[in-house]
Amino acid sequence: QVQLVESGGGLVQAGGSLRLSCTASGGTVDNYWLGWFRQAPGLEREFVAAISWTGYTRPYADSVKDRFTISRDNSANTVYLQMNSLKPEDTAVYYCAVDSGLRDLRARGGMYRGQGTQVTVSS
Repeated sequence: QVQLVESGGGLVQAGGSLRLSCTASGGTVDNYWLGWFRQAPGLEREFVAAISWTGYTRPYADSVKDRFTISRDNSANTVYLQMNSLKPEDTAVYYCAVDSGLRDLRARGGMYRGQGTQVTVSS
């Protein structure tokens, strides 16, 4: 079973940047979609971004487009989320997920997902 561990969260002022990392173990994720989701208290899970196994296709939520960048390093079984121009409304627990297809990834939040890392943006 694939295990995912996120890191890189923290407290940052509005306008700042953070880089999240998520490393998979227990299996390779080379041929799978990887994605990031977030969930704020009292709100539903929200899709943030995903990346195909080749890295060529990278859909983003409208709310983060042009501010966040997803990337992956298949040799390291790792996916990254570079977050720039952070806003208070970006505050949430961010978690990464893996699935065989984009539709399934977005619909069920991944067949495997990590425990999440807290991102807090102060105004």
